[in-house]
Amino acid sequence: MNTFHLRVLASDDLFFEGECDNLVVPCPDGSFGIQARHANMISAVSPGELRYRPADGDQAGQEQIAAVSSGLVKVENNDVLVLVDTAEHPEEIDANRARRAADAAKEALLQKRSIQEYKVAQYNLARAMSRLRVHSDFENRR
Repeated sequence: MNTFHLRVLASDDLFFEGECDNLVVPCPDGSFGIQARHANMISAVSPGELRYRPADGDQAGQEQIAAVSSGLVKVENNDVLVLVDTAEHPEEIDANRARRAADAAKEALLQKRSIQEYKVAQYNLARAMSRLRVHSDFENRR
């Protein structure tokens, strides 16, 4: 069977655990895919859309999507661990709240502030935009 074990851990809970046959992870240089027997590696995760296809259970064979924040992905011996600050199913995303967060981040970017505050605002904007994109994609698929 061409599957691997996937665990997606958000800072507050276990988001997903099970066998998968495909995973696409958002990274600083774009997205990359992971399949069974992928080479061992560690990489940064960027805020964006995580896509995975469970191999068993109710959702077997159906691609699932999630909005994730920054973190790390580790592939080791056909076991994949994704550690992120937050992970959300599209139906859990409050689009209005995400829009407000994006607007606040855009406003913070326009302010003359320290480099650290600017970087935090950039991160907040990237996270809000990825949440909106995941929510919008989900709504368009319905």
